[in-house]
Amino acid sequence: MENCNLNTITMNKIFKSSLLVLALAAFACSSGTKGDKSSASSETEKVEMVRVAELQIREVARSVEYATTLQAFEELHMAPAAPGRIEAINVEVGSRVSKGDLIVQMDRTQLHQAEVQLRTLELDFKRFDTLKKVGSIPLQQYDQLKTQLEVARSNVAFLQENTRLRAPFSGVISGKYFEAGEMYSGAPVAPVGKAAIVSLVQIDRLKTLVPVSEKYFPLIRKGMDVSLVVDIYPGETFKGKVFNIYPTIDPANRTFNIEVVTDNPGGKLRPGMFSRVTLDLDREEALLIPAIAVLKMQGSNDRYLFIERDNTAKRIPVVIGKRYNDLVEVESPDLKKGDFVVVSGQARLLDGMKVQIESK
Repeated sequence: MENCNLNTITMNKIFKSSLLVLALAAFACSSGTKGDKSSASSETEKVEMVRVAELQIREVARSVEYATTLQAFEELHMAPAAPGRIEAINVEVGSRVSKGDLIVQMDRTQLHQAEVQLRTLELDFKRFDTLKKVGSIPLQQYDQLKTQLEVARSNVAFLQENTRLRAPFSGVISGKYFEAGEMYSGAPVAPVGKAAIVSLVQIDRLKTLVPVSEKYFPLIRKGMDVSLVVDIYPGETFKGKVFNIYPTIDPANRTFNIEVVTDNPGGKLRPGMFSRVTLDLDREEALLIPAIAVLKMQGSNDRYLFIERDNTAKRIPVVIGKRYNDLVEVESPDLKKGDFVVVSGQARLLDGMKVQIESK
């Protein structure tokens, strides 16, 4: 009997110990769950410190840029109207000439003959003019001699122009294709594809043809200012003007040509140089923000930024436009004037995260 009581007491102790262990385990689990919830809650409520800039609408110049090649303002391949022997060439490649300077002297045999014939006709006409006044010659004979005299004068003028080739404008000799004593045949020369003895270019002024998209046709005006840059002079800008606007649009590429002219008194620019022409077409309002505020999605070309609203970061997809020094133009229907754009700390943000604005 005593043994039964002892066993009963022992079983009760074991049962109570088991209940105590189970209670402790349940308490531990309960405490661990509460701790996890508290930790997760603290992470969700984590606040990031950021700096912001107020979004402003500013007036900017709407401009377009085109790549072009500079050309001489005027270029002339000088040659006589008829083949003949070259008597003298008074220039070399690179020679500067003034308007009216004698460049090429062709053989003058035909000119001398025509000048002799002209002097003879002039003497005969003077005699006929005297006889006509007294009525000693028929009027028809007088008119025939007068016509011959006019033809002879025209022939001499033509031969003078094509025997003595003079510079029609001031410029620089860019090509020389014959030497004195050679025969000029009138055939095209390989370097220029045209008949020429020398080539003359004007480089104190340069021009370039710019193919502009047809959508800008209403905005282009004669005389509007143009900026030019060339790669060999980094950081330097040359000024020009729209000199001419072509009246038709090319149906193949939907562009029209404009002729841009720039002064070149120092001779820094030369025909054939690659240049970029910028046209300021209009002024309009644009949303500008610091370029550092814009982020790029990894693996794509999508751009976005964060704005602060009610101490919360909101992610906004944007399309970027032109750059203006350290500012960039952005477009998005979700942006408006007065929004606060995050410009520092945005790399750590997620959409909907709590933020606090740092004081300056």
